[in-house]
Amino acid sequence: MATLPSIPFDAALMDAYRAARETTSAPMSMERLPEIRAEDAAELPTLDELRRGGRFEVTSYQVPAESGEPEVTLLVCTPVSAPAAGRPAIYSTHGGGYFSGDHRHLFFLDPMLDDAEHFGATLISVGYRLAPEHPYPAQIDDVYSGLLWVTDHAAELGLDPERIVVAGTSAGGGLTAALSAMVRDKGGPWLLGQLLMCPMLDDGNDSDSAHQMDGADVWDRSWNGFGWQAMLGSARGGPDVSPYAAPARATDLSGLPPAFIDVGSAETLRDEAVAYADKIWRAGGSAELHVWPGGYHAFDLVVPDAALSRAARAARRSWLERVLAAG
Repeated sequence: MATLPSIPFDAALMDAYRAARETTSAPMSMERLPEIRAEDAAELPTLDELRRGGRFEVTSYQVPAESGEPEVTLLVCTPVSAPAAGRPAIYSTHGGGYFSGDHRHLFFLDPMLDDAEHFGATLISVGYRLAPEHPYPAQIDDVYSGLLWVTDHAAELGLDPERIVVAGTSAGGGLTAALSAMVRDKGGPWLLGQLLMCPMLDDGNDSDSAHQMDGADVWDRSWNGFGWQAMLGSARGGPDVSPYAAPARATDLSGLPPAFIDVGSAETLRDEAVAYADKIWRAGGSAELHVWPGGYHAFDLVVPDAALSRAARAARRSWLERVLAAG
């Protein structure tokens, strides 16, 4: 493979990029895992922070897992200004490379809470078991079990079960894509749309963009490869990886809910996100794709006030508005 020059980052993202690279420039390893998880735990919000000064009602549920494994945790956040019944729901899956992250982490929740408040929707953030302690299929089993519970209890939660959008960032985006396919294959529940933000889709970790941005993106081949290895072990990159683990492996993307897919032009996961949108189109499906120029992985969460980040959030909200209006 010819060496490709790395793509320059948007200038407004550079200060935060330099700070982020202080943490991510060293290769990810099992030895670093406790440190990464400790940093996550130290940043978890209180319930009062999640309630945003009383603007949200926040409840945590422990719900049964379909597989009989330990219960799944759901954080249910409803704007107090939202209707009492028939609300849409955003079912959100957090990122963290399959090995870190938390469903309560404001890094992932803040923009989703903004959208929930804007649309009068309930935000449901699902906790799932992390790799490598819990390899595939623990993650998708938990996310699927949580969704089934939500739809089964929609009336008591004040939700319209036919107005659910699933959403996720990074590893959460990969799980959201896998969940959309699993729901299709199992005959329900109905999903209004899937919002895939810089999704981890391809366990191969060998695309042009992965090589091009290796050592440059805040989420490079070392971190990306560690995540896939943690979840799949020796199966990673082999012939028997399920599309419910790595959605890029899917051969049939027909019949999926409408998708919104976005990614930075200067990030490791660019090519797999673009390829996934193309496969949806080739199958006759609906996908809206945005490739944000000069954006690194999760740039809009790292630098939310940058013009590029505001444009990304505006595009997602526009898509959500159209999807919810059609539901």
